[in-house]
Amino acid sequence: MTAEAGLPDTLRDLPTWTPDGVELADLELLLAGVYRPLTGFLGSFDTAMVIAGGRLADGTPWPVPVTLTVPKELTTVERLVLQDPEGVPLAVLGVTEAWQDPTTQDWRLAGPLEPLRAPAHGPFHRLRRRPDEVEPVEGPVLAVATRTFLHRRQLGQLRQVAERLGAGVLLLPLLGGDHDESLVRALLAVRRELPEDTRVIPVPLPARQDPGRDLMMRAHVAAAYGATHLLGESEAEGTAVPVVVPEPWAYDADVEVWRPVARIEPDHVQAELTEERLNDLLDRGEPIPDWFTPPAVAAELAVARPPKLSRGLTVFFTGLSGSGKSTVARGLADALVERGGRTVTLLDGDVVRRLLSAGLTFSRADRDLNIRRIGYVAAEVTRHGGTAICAPIAPYAATRAEVRRMVEAAGDFVLVHVATPLEECERRDRKGLYAKARAGLIPEFTGVSDPYEAPADADLVLDTSQLPPGEAVRKVLDLLVEGGWVRSE
Repeated sequence: MTAEAGLPDTLRDLPTWTPDGVELADLELLLAGVYRPLTGFLGSFDTAMVIAGGRLADGTPWPVPVTLTVPKELTTVERLVLQDPEGVPLAVLGVTEAWQDPTTQDWRLAGPLEPLRAPAHGPFHRLRRRPDEVEPVEGPVLAVATRTFLHRRQLGQLRQVAERLGAGVLLLPLLGGDHDESLVRALLAVRRELPEDTRVIPVPLPARQDPGRDLMMRAHVAAAYGATHLLGESEAEGTAVPVVVPEPWAYDADVEVWRPVARIEPDHVQAELTEERLNDLLDRGEPIPDWFTPPAVAAELAVARPPKLSRGLTVFFTGLSGSGKSTVARGLADALVERGGRTVTLLDGDVVRRLLSAGLTFSRADRDLNIRRIGYVAAEVTRHGGTAICAPIAPYAATRAEVRRMVEAAGDFVLVHVATPLEECERRDRKGLYAKARAGLIPEFTGVSDPYEAPADADLVLDTSQLPPGEAVRKVLDLLVEGGWVRSE
C-alpha cells in the first residue's frame, strides 16, 4: 500500500503501515517529545539492553521497550509512512534496522521519526498537550498518573500530600483502557475538590505488565509534563521524579469523614468497598454509597459498567456444521424477544452469508476474516447496549479469542460450545456439505479436511444429539438468568 494523497510529492510513493493500538500510543508520545531522549522506535540491541537492565545501549536509563511490529514484507523498505486507523499519515520512519524478535518471532523496524502532522484520533483530544505546550508553574507540582477512578479516600490523600508539599496538582488520566471517556469525565468532575489550579491532561500511555517498570514510565511521563513528584502506592528508586506514598486513610464512621487512620479510633474504622463489592453493586444497578465516592464519579462508574440487565451482550455459539447451533441461536433470539427488555440482533444464516461473508472462500484466511467481521458487528451491537447472537462454526481458538477481546472492550461475552459429535453432524448433513467435502469438492472443510479446535473457555457446552432444541434453548436462558443478564420469568 502506498501513501495517501495530501503528502509531499516525495512521500506519495512510500509504503504505509497502521501500527496497533499500543504502538500508535507510543508513536504519539514519541512525536510529542514525551519519550525523550527517544526519537524513534528501538532496535534489537537497545531493546535487549532495556529488557535486561532498564537502560539503553548508551547507558541512559529507560524502563520499557518501544518497538514497532510490521509484516515481513515491509522489512526491506528504507522509509515507511505510519498512519492512524483512518489512514491519516502521522510520521515517516527512516529505517535503520529490520530485526526479528527472538521471543515472539515478530518482525520489527527501528529508526528515527519525521513528524508529518499531530495525531487527532482518540477521545478528549482537545485536552491533550505536548509537554512544550504546557505552561510551566512555579514551585512543586504533584502528579497523579492513573488508569482508575479517584474516590474520596484517594482525593483526601491527594489534598493532604499536595498541601504538605505546597504543590499544585496535575491529573494525568492514562488512556488505553476500555472506559477512557468515563475516566476523563470523572477526573474533570472531581477537579473542583482539588486545588484551584489543578490541570487535567490525558496521556495515551500503554499499560506495562511489570508494575515496577509501569511505575517508572508513569514517573517519566509526569516529569515530561513538569511534575516534581508523583503520587504512588509504593516507593521506588531510580524514577524520573520522586514517588510520594501517602499515609493510610480510612472512613471514620463516628464523625462520617475520611481521614488518616492514625487519627481514628480502631472500632470506628469502616471497611472500604472492595473492588468485588463495588462491581457487584454496579452489576445489580444499586447506588454507590456517597461516603465512598462523589456522586459525579458514581455516575461515570455506572456509565463504564452498566447494570447487567441493560449491559451490551454477545452470545457466541460455536460448533461444527450441522451441530444445531443455528437452531438454538434462533430459539434463543425468539425467547429473548418474547421476554422483552433487550434488543436482539441475530448474526447467522443468509444475513451473514449475503452481507458479511459474500465473496469469501473456505480458506483459513477467509474463514478467519468472516469471524472477525461477525465479531466486529457483534462488538458494535454490544457497545450500544444490544444483544448480539452469533452462530458461526468459528473453528480456531485464536480467532474466537480475538472476537472475545473485541466484544469485552464494549460489554460482556458468553461462549456456548455446541459439541454435537461429528458423526451426528454428518448424518444430518441437510445441505450435503460433508458429502462434497468427502468427495474433495470443498477443500479445507472443518471436521473433514481441516481441524475444529474445541474451546476450553466455553461458558456452556451443549450436545444437541442428547437435547431437543427447546431444552437446549432453556439451558442457555438459564445461564443468562443466573449471570444477571436476563430477568427470570
